[in-house]
Amino acid sequence: MMSFDAATLTRALVQVPSVTPDAGAALDLVQGWLEPRGFACRRLVFEADGTPDVDNLFARIGTGSPHFCFAGHLDVVPPGDVAAWSVPPFSAEIENGRLIGRGAEDMKGGVAAFLAAVIARVDADHHESAGSISLLLTGDEEGPAVNGTKKVLDWMAKNDHLPDHCLVGEPTCVDSFGDVAKIGRRGSLNGHLKIVGHQGHVAYPDRAANPIPVAMQMLQTLIADLDDGTEHFAPSNLQITSVDTANPATNIIPAKTEARFNCRFNDLWNAATLEAELRRRLGVIDLGGITWTLETSSNAESFITPTGSFTDLVSAAVKEATGTVPALTTGGGTSDARFVTRYCPVIEFGLVGRTMHQVDENVSLADLEKLASVYQLILERYFQAN
Repeated sequence: MMSFDAATLTRALVQVPSVTPDAGAALDLVQGWLEPRGFACRRLVFEADGTPDVDNLFARIGTGSPHFCFAGHLDVVPPGDVAAWSVPPFSAEIENGRLIGRGAEDMKGGVAAFLAAVIARVDADHHESAGSISLLLTGDEEGPAVNGTKKVLDWMAKNDHLPDHCLVGEPTCVDSFGDVAKIGRRGSLNGHLKIVGHQGHVAYPDRAANPIPVAMQMLQTLIADLDDGTEHFAPSNLQITSVDTANPATNIIPAKTEARFNCRFNDLWNAATLEAELRRRLGVIDLGGITWTLETSSNAESFITPTGSFTDLVSAAVKEATGTVPALTTGGGTSDARFVTRYCPVIEFGLVGRTMHQVDENVSLADLEKLASVYQLILERYFQAN
C-alpha cells in the first residue's frame, strides 16, 4: 500500500517526466490520489494561438466557506545535458538524505507537501468542517503562462470556485528552510530598443550616422536609478540583456543597432507608467539624425498582500514547525501568484530553492516533511480561525 508522505509523493511525481507543457501524466497521478478521497476533479485544457495546449487540474472537496486553495505547477524545465547529471534526471534517486531529480525543488516537492498535508487531513476527519479545500495545478508555469493558472482562475470565477485565501507552494526559502515567505512580487517589463542611423564607410564618418554612440547614451540613461525602493520592495532594477548591430565588418559604420532589456519594478510603478518614464528619458537625448523606436511588453505587474491575519497565520505555522520566523519579502522572479492576487489574498511559502533549474536539482527529505507539517498547521489553524 502506498504511503502518502511528502517524500514518497515527490518521488512518484519526479519519476513522471513532465517537461513544460506536457504535465498530463503527473496530473493523472494527482487526480488518482484525490478522487478516491472525495475530491471533485476537473481537467481543464486551454488553448491560444501561437501557444501549446495546456492540461490543468482543479480539485475541490467541500462546497462551503471558508475556501482555502493550494496552487502550484507540475511542469518542469528541460533537464539540459543529461550526461552532466550524476543520476538520470527523472529517476528520483535518493543520496545522503536528498532526492535528486528535475522538478524536485521547483516545484514537485512543494506540490507533494501540500498533497501530503491535504490527504492527511481528509483521511483523518474526512474534512468534516464547513469549509472547502481546493488545489489548482497547472502545466504552464514554466512556459508562456498563457493557458494555465490565469485561465483556470477565470474558469473558477465563472463557476463559483474562487477561494477566500490561497497559498502558492513555490520555493521561497533562501539559506535555510523557513527563512522566507513571499507576500508579493515585483513586476516585469521587457523592452526592445531599435536605433537607426545611416550606414557608411568608417573613413568618411561625415557621410554616415553611427547609431552606436547614441545607443550607448540611451542605455546609460535607461540603467540609471529608477527609485530608492519602498517599504516592502527593493529599488526597481533594469538590466540590459542584449546589444546587437549584426555587423561583421570592421570598416563599415552600421545602419542600426538593437538592444533588449528587462526591468523588475516595484509598487511605485506599473507597466504603463514605467514605459512612460523610459520614453521620457530617451526623449531628451540629442539624436543628431538618429531615429529610434521602443517596443515593450509586460506579463506581470507588481503586487503586495497586506500583512494581517492571513500572513500572521502562515508565519506562526512556520515558526511552530521550524523555530524560525520567516522574513516576509517580495524578491525573486515572477510566479503564478501574480494571477491569484487579482482574486484573493495570496502568500507563497515553500522549499529552499538553491538548486532549481540546475543540473542535479535536489531536495532535502527532511525539508519535505517539515514543509508538509507547516501546511498541515496552516490548514488546522485556518479552519479553526474561520
